[in-house]
Amino acid sequence: MPHPISRFPVPSLDEMPQDIAARIRKVAEKFGFVPNVFLALAHRPDEFRAFFAYHDALMEREGGLTKAEREMIVVATSGLNQCQYCVVAHGAILRIRAKNALIADQVAVNWRKADLTPRERAMLTYAEKVALNAQRIGEPDRQALAEAGFTEDEIWDIGAIAGFFGMSNRLVNAADIRPNDAFYMLGRG
Repeated sequence: MPHPISRFPVPSLDEMPQDIAARIRKVAEKFGFVPNVFLALAHRPDEFRAFFAYHDALMEREGGLTKAEREMIVVATSGLNQCQYCVVAHGAILRIRAKNALIADQVAVNWRKADLTPRERAMLTYAEKVALNAQRIGEPDRQALAEAGFTEDEIWDIGAIAGFFGMSNRLVNAADIRPNDAFYMLGRG
């Protein structure tokens, strides 16, 4: 018996606003399937547009953090927030972008034991603090990132990605959005 994508209604492409349906078709062409989060969030069109606009501004912009570093932040913070969907989906993207079949599992379970560079460790230390104890962030945290070679813009990005995915993790968990089976094997070799 197939599992539902979400505990909330999931509209068909024909029921969605044209711009959202067009974006979902484009994603399907790229991935070969439609990630369930797109279908589930289409339930609320204005929120879909706002969510993906901010997602794209953080995750797809040029310069600053590498795309693999961005995905590493998502996987680490999503693991901390126990978000199965984001760990599985973004873990697949991390494996592909890092060209490393092991890294996503290591980072999701316990990034402190993962095969990381000192720069990546500094980045995930800060991302974890944003995810779990943002009220305790102070100048020493930012200084540690600067010493690891991060620019002010990159420090902003680490915090913004960890913060955005904290919201995403909570939304996805609340809606019981299930990861696509296809994500589990992507980038594993």
